[in-house]
Amino acid sequence: MKNRTLVGAVALTLCVSWTAPAAAKKCPADSVQVGPACIDTYEASVWQIPPTNTALVKKVQSGKVTLADLTGGGATQLGCTFAPFSHTAYPANFPASGQWTPVLGSSPPSPGVYAVSIPGVLPSTCTTWFQAAQACRVSGKRLATNLEWQDAAAGTPDPGTDNGTTDCNISAAGNPVNTGSRSSCKSSWGAFDMVGNVWEWVEEWGDLADGCTNWSAGFGSDLSCVGGPGSSNSNLPGALIRGGNWVFGTLDGVFAVNATDIPSDSLSNIGFRCAR
Repeated sequence: MKNRTLVGAVALTLCVSWTAPAAAKKCPADSVQVGPACIDTYEASVWQIPPTNTALVKKVQSGKVTLADLTGGGATQLGCTFAPFSHTAYPANFPASGQWTPVLGSSPPSPGVYAVSIPGVLPSTCTTWFQAAQACRVSGKRLATNLEWQDAAAGTPDPGTDNGTTDCNISAAGNPVNTGSRSSCKSSWGAFDMVGNVWEWVEEWGDLADGCTNWSAGFGSDLSCVGGPGSSNSNLPGALIRGGNWVFGTLDGVFAVNATDIPSDSLSNIGFRCAR
C-alpha cells in the first residue's frame, strides 16, 4: 500500500510541476517575427546620440524610436559622407575596428552610436563588419545570422523587375533608395529591401571568395561568391554579405551571397540588418 501511495505521489508531483513551453517572444515594433527571432524590418541606419539623452536611447533600445524622435532629439546619422548619402563620419571613439571607447562619464559605458530600423532614410553604409556588429549590440541587438537572413528573405522577389517605384531597387541609376520606399520589395515575413538596395553584412565569416558564379540554387541566377583561398588578401577571411545591391540586376536576390569582402572593408554599397 505504501509503494502504491508513493507512486501516486510521484505522479502527482510530476503532473503539478509540468509547465507549458514558453511562447514565442513578442517582437518590438521595429522588427518582424521570423520563427523564434526578431529581424529588423528595415536595413539599418546608424545614429550618434548623446548618451545623456537617456529617453531617446531607451526608445532606440526598446525598438520604438521614430525618425521624428531622432531628428527632434538632435541625433545625427552616420555613414558615407559623400552624395547621395551625405551622412556624418563615424566619431573617433568608434573606429573601423569596432574597438570603441566610452563617451566620458557615460554610465553604463556607451559610444553614443546606435543602429536603428526605421523607414524613410538611406541605409547607413561605409560601415565595417566590426562597426555594424557593435552598433547592433549597443542598441540591444546583434547582427542577423546567415540562416536568419535567408529565412527572413522568403517571399521577396528574386529579383524580379525594377519599375523604379515599387519593385526592389536593382537598377536605380546607381543610387540607393530610402528604406521601405519600395512597397513590393517585402518578404513574406514583412521585412523590406532584403533584395537589392545595399548588401547586408551577416554574422558569419568564411574563406575569402576566389571567383564568382551565377548560382541558380535551382531557382534563378543569383550571385554566389563563396570559398577558395581568395584572389587577394588570401590570408584573411571574408565576411558574408547578402541580397545584392542597387546595380546588380538579375544577380541580386534572396540567394545572393558574397564573401569577397573582408570584415574591415567599408564600402558605400554594404550596409547591414540587426536582429534580436
